[in-house]
Amino acid sequence: MLGVPYIASTAFFLVALAAIFAGWYWSEKTLSIHSIQTRRRESFYWATVLATFAVRTAAGDMTAKTMNMGYLSSAVAFGMVIAVPLVAHRRFRLNAIAAFWFAYVITRPLGASFADWFASPKKTAGLGWNTRPITLVLMIAITARRRLAADGGCGYASSAEEQAWA
Repeated sequence: MLGVPYIASTAFFLVALAAIFAGWYWSEKTLSIHSIQTRRRESFYWATVLATFAVRTAAGDMTAKTMNMGYLSSAVAFGMVIAVPLVAHRRFRLNAIAAFWFAYVITRPLGASFADWFASPKKTAGLGWNTRPITLVLMIAITARRRLAADGGCGYASSAEEQAWA
């Protein structure tokens, strides 16, 4: 432990993420994942992914620990927040790319809060399942999902449909 408060690390990584987005847009004039066709754009994409992992840990722990919400309440709160880009896109015409990235960033603390709730000991209001069974279940689910996708069974949109959202 470095002793950095969760509020400070959350703010730091959100600012870092905003800087990555700003640099990406300034350089490439788009944040669309459908236009990642160069090394530079791919570098911006992976920098964004890494920053969202940091935000995930910081924001999830900030709400659970610093704000004393606990992991389950944090997960429920992030679950409600993830509806914001959906409503904003459908009702208020928020740009699809902005809605995507908002939802993408929020999925990180949402998933982390649920995972921490499953894995944390009961004495800290978790379910006490530990990380091994959770890892195994997720590995099976991800493998099954990827196999369905490879077989064309997931109903993914065609590239023409995806471009309509860009």
